[in-house]
Parts: sequence; C-alpha cells; structure tokens
Amino acid sequence: MQNIFDLTGKVAVITGSTKGIGKSIAEQMALQGATVVVSSRKADACEAVAADINALVADGPGSAVAIPCHIGDKEQLQQLVDQTHERIGEIDILVCNAAVNPFYGSMADIPDAAFDKILATNVKSNHWLCQMVIPEMVARKDGVIIIVSSVGGLHGSSVLGTYGISKAADMQLVRNIASEYGPSNVRANAIAPGLVRTDFAKALWENPETLRVTTANASLRRIGEPEEIGGVAAFLASAAGSFMTGQTIVVDGGR
Repeated sequence: MQNIFDLTGKVAVITGSTKGIGKSIAEQMALQGATVVVSSRKADACEAVAADINALVADGPGSAVAIPCHIGDKEQLQQLVDQTHERIGEIDILVCNAAVNPFYGSMADIPDAAFDKILATNVKSNHWLCQMVIPEMVARKDGVIIIVSSVGGLHGSSVLGTYGISKAADMQLVRNIASEYGPSNVRANAIAPGLVRTDFAKALWENPETLRVTTANASLRRIGEPEEIGGVAAFLASAAGSFMTGQTIVVDGGR
C-alpha cells in the first residue's frame, strides 16, 4: 500500500524557516522525504538549520539546502526561486511562512510605515512569490502552495488589528489561487495557528499568568508546539491532502 504522506522526490521552498513554525515545517517535510529549502534573511542561520536537518534525516531520502532571502525584496525572492531551480530543480511545494508584526496597539495609533510594512511583508511578498512559482506548477499540472496565516485573521483584536487584516488577506489569497489554478491541479491552502510556543509570540506566553489567561478558553487548555503545525503542513503537501484546496485549517487547541 502506498504511503500517502510520503514526500520523497519533492522540492519544498519554505520562507522564514530558521526557527519556530517554519523550521518545524522544514523538519517534518524532510522527514517525509522532501528536499527542503531553508530560507530566511541571515545566511548563517539558514546554513545552521540546514545542517541540523541533514543530520536529522541522514538515513532517509530527505535533505535540506540553505538559500537566504529577504522576502520584502522582490529581486531576492526571484533569486530564491532561480537558485532553487539551479541547485535542486523545479519547486513542487511552496510554503509562505515568513511574516512580521512591528506594532502592538490600537489601529488608531499605528504609523503609516508600520501599516505598510505589515501588508507588504505578510501579503504582497506572498503574492509575489506565488506569481513566480505558479507558472511551473501549472505547466506540469501539479503543485502545492501553503500560506501560514493566523487565527488573528478570523476575529478582531484591539492590539493586533493590522496583523489580523494581513492574515485575513492571506486566507483570501489561497482561495483565489485555488479558484484560478485548481483546474491545473495546483492546490492552495492556509494554516491558521493559534498560540504556539515561538519567539514571534513570546509576549503572549512568556509570562505564566498571561499564558493561563490566553489558553483558558481553549479546549486543550495549553499552548501549541511548532511541530504540531509542521505536521499539518506536511499533510497538506502530501497525497493525503490531495482533495483539499482553498481552505483554512485552524490549529488552535480548540479555542
């Protein structure tokens, strides 16, 4: 019987993959046999994580390579795609995980520069990268796009409003891609994590009382771990998720 979770022979590009959720996605996909491209702004961090993954999967078909990229720079995004083609081959799986949130507070007080940065980094950069990768997926009638969104895109917030707007836009981005490119067998889905133990969300879990309050309404009454998101991404990228497209999967402990 075929292992429908197997990713052997697939090439996966994962942005923001040197720590947290992105790193876990790279690890889990490599463990399923994929060749993963570890990418973030700092080359040394990319190299270190790629080396760790290669040690982790030393006895299997999976592997990792490091290609640094600042997702806010369109030329660097194109270089990420081009270098992946040159060093590995065609891109089967694209995971847009990298994101920013430089402002915490009322939307009435957010500076224009911060608003623009959030929307540009969290939405426009994903749009650019998808534009660069989708044509090859359409040509071979096969491809998977995963955008890491957030539960923040599903409800309002008095302190993370613009971030939530950007994450809601990411959910619509995958719906649009699914609608337009589904006939070419290109699938696009979003993952909306709740509170996960990452550096990005440290302000919400580092203090025990804050953590208690934040998780009180979750069915599991706890914070999530990065690998619990990585596993969902590996599922969506595999044949096990081949009939899913245009969806947002909420992974938040039942909150």
